[in-house]
Amino acid sequence: ILIKPNIYSVSMLPKPPPVKIQIAILFDTSNSMDGLIDQAKSRIWNIVNEMTNLTYNGQTPTIEFALYDYGNQTLSSSSNFIRQQTPFTTDLDFLSQKLFALSTNGGDEYCGAVIERSIMDLAWSFNANDLKMIYIAGNEPFNQGPIDYKSVCKIASSKKIFINTIFCGPYDLGVQTFWKDGSDCSGGDYFNINSDKKVVHIPTPYDKEIRSFNDSLNTTYVGYGRRGKRRMKMQSLQDNNAARQAGAVAVERSIVKSKKSYNNSTWDIIDAVEEEGEEMLDQLKIEDLPEELKGKSEKEIKKYIENKKQKRVYYQKNIAELAKKREMFISEEMKKRSNNSAEDDFGTAVSKSIKERAKMLGYQ
Repeated sequence: ILIKPNIYSVSMLPKPPPVKIQIAILFDTSNSMDGLIDQAKSRIWNIVNEMTNLTYNGQTPTIEFALYDYGNQTLSSSSNFIRQQTPFTTDLDFLSQKLFALSTNGGDEYCGAVIERSIMDLAWSFNANDLKMIYIAGNEPFNQGPIDYKSVCKIASSKKIFINTIFCGPYDLGVQTFWKDGSDCSGGDYFNINSDKKVVHIPTPYDKEIRSFNDSLNTTYVGYGRRGKRRMKMQSLQDNNAARQAGAVAVERSIVKSKKSYNNSTWDIIDAVEEEGEEMLDQLKIEDLPEELKGKSEKEIKKYIENKKQKRVYYQKNIAELAKKREMFISEEMKKRSNNSAEDDFGTAVSKSIKERAKMLGYQ
């Protein structure tokens, strides 16, 4: 009996499309929302770290963030007091820059309008395996403004986008002012938070060493092209922003920087070569080379880049190992405190719903 060989090898099978997690954050930046913005600054890197732990069929998803603010008196009434700070981006330093630049000023808060704008503006995925989430936070009635939130909810549902609402005030008041209905209508989650509550951080024995490795990690970045020097300064500035917020925030940012999701191939020559291959060096003009590589031979340039890469891998590995110990320490400390009645803040609300919704879609 002749058995035909299987001509379809595993390598010939089509690869599954890369998965994404898309998060649009819509902040009320009217006068009373300073506490909300402060919580977001304190939690943003923790949220990113939570998301980078998710996988789908063994794949690590690409994480895209978009940021809007609404209800600010400095914005135009013709735009319904809405401003896009950034479209979907994987550039985490750019996201941090925009978040830390937010300021509050009294205005009219139109929830339906800003949700509609985010749905229509952004390049939402059509992949059924991608997780698509909108988080809108504020404290005025959800049904204000010229756009009916219920009709917007129907559009979101048709695109498999979950609208999650975060009411800054008492639970029952959020229900009465339609914030819960604003999430229920798309199958999203409703949270209420005390936006004036300060985020509590747990210091650990590993924090100082993680931040020290982060300082060393920064020495492995080599800016190229017109934006190289400017983006290296931005990286340093966002480190400083995190540190000014709290030591734990700086540690969380350092941990993010140890992961693949923190990619700077558009300005860092090490990430660029890792992503595009050494062929990209042939496309660079002499003036685009960083100062430390000008005048060097091709062999010297490749050796320099490889050396920086190896150092980066070493620092990132050490941060990752310390991060695991830190996470265990915090987990044990939380058990000791036994504070099961702890209130949600902006960060815990976002992290909780992302994990629950991702699990429903088959993420681990």
